[in-house]
Amino acid sequence: MGKIQQNNLASVVLDHHQSTAGLWSSCRRKIINTMRCGGGGYRHHHHHRHTVQSQVVGKKPECRSDVNEKNNENLKNNDNVKNKKSDKLSELLRMSELYEEEEEAVKKKVENLEELKAVVKRLQCGGNDDVLGGAKDVRKLAKEDSDVRTMLALLGAIPPLVGMLDSEDLDSQIAALYALLNLGIGNDTNKAAIVKAGAVHKMLDLINLPNEGVPNPDVSAAIVANFLGLTALDSNKPIIGSSGAISFLVETLKISTEGKANSQVVQDCLRALYNLSILPSNVLPMIEIDDFVSFLLTTLGDMEVSDRILSILSNVVSTPEGRKALSSFQDSFQILVDVLSWTDSPSCQEQATYILMVMTHKSYRDRQAMIESGVSSSLLELTLLGSTLAQKRASRILEILRIDKGKQVSETFIGTIGSNVSAPLYGSTDSMSMRSADPSKVTEDERMMSDENKAVKHLVQQSLHSNMRRIVKRANLPQDFVPSEHFRSLTSISTSKSLPF
Repeated sequence: MGKIQQNNLASVVLDHHQSTAGLWSSCRRKIINTMRCGGGGYRHHHHHRHTVQSQVVGKKPECRSDVNEKNNENLKNNDNVKNKKSDKLSELLRMSELYEEEEEAVKKKVENLEELKAVVKRLQCGGNDDVLGGAKDVRKLAKEDSDVRTMLALLGAIPPLVGMLDSEDLDSQIAALYALLNLGIGNDTNKAAIVKAGAVHKMLDLINLPNEGVPNPDVSAAIVANFLGLTALDSNKPIIGSSGAISFLVETLKISTEGKANSQVVQDCLRALYNLSILPSNVLPMIEIDDFVSFLLTTLGDMEVSDRILSILSNVVSTPEGRKALSSFQDSFQILVDVLSWTDSPSCQEQATYILMVMTHKSYRDRQAMIESGVSSSLLELTLLGSTLAQKRASRILEILRIDKGKQVSETFIGTIGSNVSAPLYGSTDSMSMRSADPSKVTEDERMMSDENKAVKHLVQQSLHSNMRRIVKRANLPQDFVPSEHFRSLTSISTSKSLPF
């Protein structure tokens, strides 16, 4: 009996388990179908219930087109959701790639920093070979990378390189010079640091070594290149200008020009001297060098250097000492006029006219020398064929020369009139007035002379008015310009009774 009950209970439990398993399996299939179809079973059930309700209430069920339209909307919504998920996934991938690139860049920067530290350490603590290799590495690394220049200077590469200039080894000197040159390219902070470390005087010491004849040309070229870079910084100009570097640059320029050895050295010397001449206090040490100005003027004519030389002379004439040195050279204006004649370079024309314009403004004697050199014809041609700036400067010079010439003519004419006044031809003023007071005592000759005097006075008045109008026109003065008292007194000469003719 007990076994029968147990069997029945087991069968009941088994049936319950089977029915429960079947129910769970059925529900699971519905859930999966719903997920696969996007909830279609639920919508179908809901639609069926809505249809039954509409039939009970008496409303018509929705048409098939409405159902299709809803299904299309649901599909569009699903596509939008998928697109958004795809966009987010793409964004995450891009962020991951950027992160990897940044991580790689940081890693590369760390490796480069360690390399630069090793180079500087070789300069500071290495032996002779290590120091020389370190200088060569600095020269190579700093040649084209501005960040490397900054980093090497921050790590302390400049002081040991400057110290290498005391070495007696020629290779070490040249390696250090070019390493310093590359460190200063486009970096004003490094240029100031190089000068502050005493590099200028050490460079000059290399040139002025005792028991040495002509300095090594490679060392000279490297020093000239360094001076060119260092003089580009304004704060370095007075230091280098007062150090004796100007004499070295001028001497190197003369040697290189005469020997035609290295055109690059000539260009570097001229550019360094131009940088120094920008500071007026450096002009005096230049012109104190024997034949410096005459050397520059006589070198004009070589198209490769004429532009640079005229640039230096433009700065030289900005000082009184420079203008005096230029005007004291006999053929200076003739050479400048010749430059205007043979050169087609707008830059050379503009700078030559600038020099002439400054000299014209400052000295009457220089203006006369220019006129004698035949500058007017060249300037007239330049006003037609030159660049815009050269035309303006040439017109200004011609204007000054014309005004000066007009003043000279007026002074000559005034002197002539004064001599006539001081030497009367027909007696004194009193005798003339006495005779004119008594018409019976005036002879026929005197009456004829009086008519001639009036005619001459009228001609003089017209001539003065004409000259005055011409001067006003050439000077571009306003038409209502009022002349000075001196000219007005001359133009009113016809009303004067004290002037005998």
